[in-house]
Amino acid sequence: MEWETVIGLETHAQLSTASKIFSGAATQFGAAPNVQACAVDIALPGVLPVLNRAAVEKAVRFGLAVGATINRRSVFARKNYFYPDLPKGYQISQYELPVVQGGSLSMAVKDGEKTVRLTRAHLEEDAGKSLHEVSGSAHSALSRGMSGIDLNRAGTPLLEIVTEPDMRSAEEAVAYAKALHALVRWIGICDGNMQEGSFRCDANVSVRPRGSDVLGTRCEIKNLNSFRFLEEAINYEVRRQIELLGGGGRVVQETRLYDPERKETRSLRSKEDAHDYRYFPDPDLLPLAISDESLERIRSGLPELPPAKRARYMREFELSAYDAGVLTSAREVADFYEDVIGALGGGYKLAASWITGELFGALKRAGLEISQSPLGSRQMAGLLQQIQRNVISGKTAKDVFDAMWNGEGEAAAIIAARGLNQISDAGELEEVIDRVLAANPKSVEEYRAGKEKAFNALVGQAMKATKGKGNPARINDILKKKLTG
Repeated sequence: MEWETVIGLETHAQLSTASKIFSGAATQFGAAPNVQACAVDIALPGVLPVLNRAAVEKAVRFGLAVGATINRRSVFARKNYFYPDLPKGYQISQYELPVVQGGSLSMAVKDGEKTVRLTRAHLEEDAGKSLHEVSGSAHSALSRGMSGIDLNRAGTPLLEIVTEPDMRSAEEAVAYAKALHALVRWIGICDGNMQEGSFRCDANVSVRPRGSDVLGTRCEIKNLNSFRFLEEAINYEVRRQIELLGGGGRVVQETRLYDPERKETRSLRSKEDAHDYRYFPDPDLLPLAISDESLERIRSGLPELPPAKRARYMREFELSAYDAGVLTSAREVADFYEDVIGALGGGYKLAASWITGELFGALKRAGLEISQSPLGSRQMAGLLQQIQRNVISGKTAKDVFDAMWNGEGEAAAIIAARGLNQISDAGELEEVIDRVLAANPKSVEEYRAGKEKAFNALVGQAMKATKGKGNPARINDILKKKLTG
């Protein structure tokens, strides 16, 4: 039997607010255990939650970016369950009336473009964290084999973004997750740091006979905090379910964890349904009301979004679809590019070529993001200006780029120190070309007989004679005039 994979993702994006969603406690990562947990976070008797306005605005910002409906009235609910790092015994979340409803997100896939429908995006608080097998001075009271509870993360604002079951492969799920990751960073609502847990995915995976429109029994794989783990976990789970069904067994709805060392998923607990959580409206929080004025203010503060920017780069700068897509893959990349062309006063294609080529190549080899680049946008523009002004050739510029990357200074200083200035003087180049023509009569004869390759050979000889400093365009022009004169 042929099987079809069906995947939906639930993504928790930690909203980049300075304080928690219902208290004034800090959200900074890396503090010693339990120093950022206030009375509200640990649910002391008599405390009351107070909603963080910034968290609401970031949720609305996301909804507008994905073309969703912003519910002008939404409700917070209590999601009841026990876990050691959940002091209240319930999580404040949203259920029947989320702040964001619907919307969609498109991403590039191998066959072109795919659009994934979004079900909802709702606000909620994070739970704390269980620390197992802890050691060190901060945990001196705990011995090996014991667990501790760190409530620093309790109450951190989350936006849970839920998709429809629209993805049909692990590759599509990863493409969606990467597109979502780029978007939440682009609009400034989440730092996207997966190692710190700021962006983590739960994958709902099922299989069904190809051609069927009935969904199979799904299993949820929890807390996948890297794109590689997301892909590996889905692929393993699909194989597991197909083998189980093919052998006459049945898939049980459950929550599973992914073990990256063994590259397999394993059962954690039977999967709860909504009714198991006994949702009911939180009596301590009034319904959230969003006014027209607030909505328009947030809308006006949105940056130009990637699809619009990509289309503008192609229209105004005449960039290829590929270059425009790469340069809008992250906001930091687009900002870098726009800073470079701003300093150049143009040079759109030249800047795109060097950023997507030399710069990205160097960043990849060094394992760096563009925000960590040793070359800033001003330095990059300085190098490209030397090319624009015919001070150096493109070939020489690559050597200058390498020197700049290694910290040797600005482009102009490196060119001067190494004597790399391009030769553009017509008289000097004519003398060189006359010597080249005299030394290569066979190539001259072949070119005049119609062999174009002979011309390239003569250009190469002229560049060699000038030690790579000759202006290629000038050399081409002078050669053609002398060969046809």
